[in-house]
Amino acid sequence: MSKLLVIGSMNMDIVSSVKHFPLPGETIASISTAFFPGGKGANQAVAAARAGADCVMIGAVGGDPFAETLLETLQQNGIATESIIRKSGSSGFAIITVNEEGENHIVLTAGANGQLSADDAAAEAGNWSDVFAVLLQNEIPWETNLAVMNSAISNGARVFYNPAPASAIPEEVLPLIHTLILNETEAAAVTSITVSDQNEAMAAAEWALDKGVEQVIITLGEKGCFYQNKQGQSVSVPAFPVKPVDTTAAGDTFFGAYAAASAEGLAAEKALTYAAAAAALAVTKKGAQASIPDKAAIEAFLLSQKEQ
Repeated sequence: MSKLLVIGSMNMDIVSSVKHFPLPGETIASISTAFFPGGKGANQAVAAARAGADCVMIGAVGGDPFAETLLETLQQNGIATESIIRKSGSSGFAIITVNEEGENHIVLTAGANGQLSADDAAAEAGNWSDVFAVLLQNEIPWETNLAVMNSAISNGARVFYNPAPASAIPEEVLPLIHTLILNETEAAAVTSITVSDQNEAMAAAEWALDKGVEQVIITLGEKGCFYQNKQGQSVSVPAFPVKPVDTTAAGDTFFGAYAAASAEGLAAEKALTYAAAAAALAVTKKGAQASIPDKAAIEAFLLSQKEQ
């Protein structure tokens, strides 16, 4: 059982580079504007596939020209797209501004992603027998996510969930989640615990574990990441020092790479280190999927870090 099933969003990211973010009411000139396939679901699928996983994508696109580009990009990465559904209206898209420090502001339009129903997902998921885990996020309807979680558990597959964009999770749902991956903002939304360091990350992780999650990963940006599981194992992995160009999709890259490493059977610390290396490489390039490294690049980066 090594296949990863990603059920989630696909967006076209319209990215403008700026010197600084505009103030309210201010108009500024863009340095450049480019179009990049994105969406948290598709980003995670690309990250997992490039990291070596056998990956299937379930989602929805619209009837606009963006749809073909979104599908073709997934196919070029070896991701199965037969279960992606066509909906009326537009595909999802995001308007993103990135400043000179690599920070970003994002305005998201759900489009077809918001029309992906629980029945759609159930019909396309099919046979779960060879699925290691299903990857979920918050850019499709919550009812669809919940239905997929229940179906995965019923069929013996793990649920890897990243509640992004950040929102609270009903406590009764937490026992359905095998791996909960959060950044500081998402951890605060889910646990009501402010997270800015390792001790606070531990407190947030313990809260989620007490509620029924099997293992929790909290990413802390340049401070690395923290892992804890129900058996009491905890691991802290430092971030790799790089100069960020664009942080878009860094979290999705971490998530997808970690899932791929886990599907290969890597232990927690090795899988986390692998994911941290993938995310570090991703922030050194512009774009969402365009910035995601492949397995060879991740392994070469890890080797270079050992040699330093």
